[in-house]
Amino acid sequence: MTDDEILLGLALTVVLATGSQILASKLRVPALIILLPVGFAAGALTDVVDPDKLLGPDFSDLVSLSVAVILYDAGVGLDLRKLAGHTRGIVGRLLVYGVLITFLVVAAVAPAMFDMPLRVAAMLGVILVVSGPTVVGPLLDFVRPSDKVRRILIWEGTLTDPIGGILGALVFHAVASSHHVDLGRGYQLGQFLISLAVGLVGGIVGTALLWFTLRTLRLGETLGTLAQLAIVIGVSAGCDIVREDTGLIAAIMAGLAVANIRGFDMPARRPFFETLIQLIIGLLFISISATVTPASVVPVLLPALGLIGILVLVVRPVVAFGAAARTDLTRGERAFVGWMAPRGIVAASTASAFSAGLVQRGVPGAAKILPATFLVIVGTVLLYALTAAPVARRLGVVKVAGTRVLLVGGAPWVVDLGRTLRSAGLDVLMWAGLDEERERIKESGLALAKGDLLATAINPGARLEGVTAVFLATDDDDFNALASIVMQDNVDGPVYRVGPPHDSHGVVAPYTGGDILFGRSLVRHVLAERYGRGARFVVQPATAPLPPEHETLFVVRADHQLDPVTERRESAPAEGDTVVLLGPAPTPPPL
Repeated sequence: MTDDEILLGLALTVVLATGSQILASKLRVPALIILLPVGFAAGALTDVVDPDKLLGPDFSDLVSLSVAVILYDAGVGLDLRKLAGHTRGIVGRLLVYGVLITFLVVAAVAPAMFDMPLRVAAMLGVILVVSGPTVVGPLLDFVRPSDKVRRILIWEGTLTDPIGGILGALVFHAVASSHHVDLGRGYQLGQFLISLAVGLVGGIVGTALLWFTLRTLRLGETLGTLAQLAIVIGVSAGCDIVREDTGLIAAIMAGLAVANIRGFDMPARRPFFETLIQLIIGLLFISISATVTPASVVPVLLPALGLIGILVLVVRPVVAFGAAARTDLTRGERAFVGWMAPRGIVAASTASAFSAGLVQRGVPGAAKILPATFLVIVGTVLLYALTAAPVARRLGVVKVAGTRVLLVGGAPWVVDLGRTLRSAGLDVLMWAGLDEERERIKESGLALAKGDLLATAINPGARLEGVTAVFLATDDDDFNALASIVMQDNVDGPVYRVGPPHDSHGVVAPYTGGDILFGRSLVRHVLAERYGRGARFVVQPATAPLPPEHETLFVVRADHQLDPVTERRESAPAEGDTVVLLGPAPTPPPL
């Protein structure tokens, strides 16, 4: 290729990767649905989007390092302390049964379906055991199942990535170094143990370096992210030099260590690193799917469709039934868990890396691994994307639409506001720090969050599940201001605070950004004063005339979404909406 063609190919790959993900976000579909066909079409219709020509034999090495970065990021998201209660048992059984049954079934049927040796079928089987949060998450965001089901599927999808990566690396060495997959032989088992030992040593070295850079040097967000990237790539490359594909194990171990060793305190949101991971995922999918040619897909198309049917209609339901048996999941929840197992980025990446390695070694049938995996990914993602929402509705596992409000504060007017919002049909959760305030909340009949909830919420490594909006209304304006900043990245929705007095001498509150509830006129002390003088909250249909001297605080939409009036914008009610108003204080009778 000429220099101009290389430049055009690299630029087009980046543009397609970014544009596909933007389009997917606007369409509210998993990015894979756009990335895979776009990359496949680009590879078939152009000569410049061809990673083998652009990068040559180095492409598989770059894929391996990219997968290591993705798996490190997946490991960082696995705080095992949060995997508790009944969820732990279900997720554990889903992982064990899913990995074993998927591997054994694919390894059993693939030789006849794809005309490939057993050892290659075993490689395909271990590749297809993974799912991944990068595809499960967007699907669940669209479907909105119950919190219990969502938690189970997210944990399963996240944990299968590192497990699949480790098993893939081990099976790859077994297939590449032997004509049979025979784990009973001492030599082969020794090879597995050596690979695992190299990966574990690399993970320990990576963890030590991460501790030094992130804790001892205390680098900021930007330099800390660059340090993580450099360490993961360096350690993974070093392990791969010592023994091929052990870098994946090192990356996973380092990520798990960062997530679970006290002292690292990784934030729940890492925007720079997340952006980098998003770009890597897009580039990988465009590049990998571009290597899949129409000529390689046609011979495996019908067998792949049959394999998809087996995985979706037989393997996954059996796995889910065994994992959820004798648990508190309802029949509908068990059925939906059995209808959600798409394949994602790790399957594509490991298929590309391992398939290329086996093809280079002249293993018969290895060239069919990548197109077969490509078709399984496309088929499962499309199938679940098109059917997950109606299936969830039919099974009755869709979470009721609406806003779950976390209202922080325990003053009388705040508690009464919570009761008013609940009467408007909203799910209200309250928190307060003082015993007197907590008793007032309990007496009102409102749900009271546990005592350490807010401390957990303002921890950079925490996230509040199920809470879609936070209203900070304590009597401490500085606390409201600081908490609104810290909680922004820890809640799946907006965080608002009541305004401080105009002449406030607080340390933080007067100088902090963020959206202020109710505008500058109804600041905290004004609300408390008016309530103390007898002003009360009123709920009425939006179509009813606004009573004199009443001010609109919230608009509750017909779908129970809460739209507050803030300093920056008014909320225009529509037909079918409900409004929450603050009435005037009663006029005292003349003496």
